[in-house]
Amino acid sequence: MELVYILLVLLAGACAPTQAGINSQLSLWTHDPVLASLISFAVGTVALAFLVFVLRIQWPPINTALGLPWWQWTGGFLGAFLVVVTVFLAPKLGAATMIAFFVAGQMFGSLLLDHFGWVGYDTHPVNVWRLAGAAFLITGVVMIEKF
Repeated sequence: MELVYILLVLLAGACAPTQAGINSQLSLWTHDPVLASLISFAVGTVALAFLVFVLRIQWPPINTALGLPWWQWTGGFLGAFLVVVTVFLAPKLGAATMIAFFVAGQMFGSLLLDHFGWVGYDTHPVNVWRLAGAAFLITGVVMIEKF
C-alpha cells in the first residue's frame, strides 16, 4: 500500500470529527441539524462543481444514466443521513465517542460488504482474523466511551 494513500485516508478520517463539530456549530445558528446539513451539502456541491470545472472533467452521456442500477443513486442519500446524524449526535456524545461508534459501524458494514461482494466490492469472506479485528475495535470503542 502506498504511503500517500494511507496519509490521504488518515487526513480524510480526521476531517470526519472536524466536519461534525463545524456542522454542529452551524446547527446552533440554524436551530436545526437538517438545515445545517443542507447548508453543508450546498457548500460541498459548489466546491465540487468548481473542481469539475477547473479540472475539465467530462460528463458521461446522459442517456446512459437510465441504465445504471438503482442503488448507484443512493450515495447522496447515505451521505445526507451520515451528516445529519453526526450533526445531531456530535454535541451529545463528543467527538471521540461519536467517531469510535462511527468507525465500529463502518467496520461491521465493511465486513458485510466484503463478505457478500455487495455494491461492487470484491468478495473477501469473513474469517476468524477479521472477526478478531472487529472485536478489538469494539473493545476500543467501549474503552473510549467509558474513559
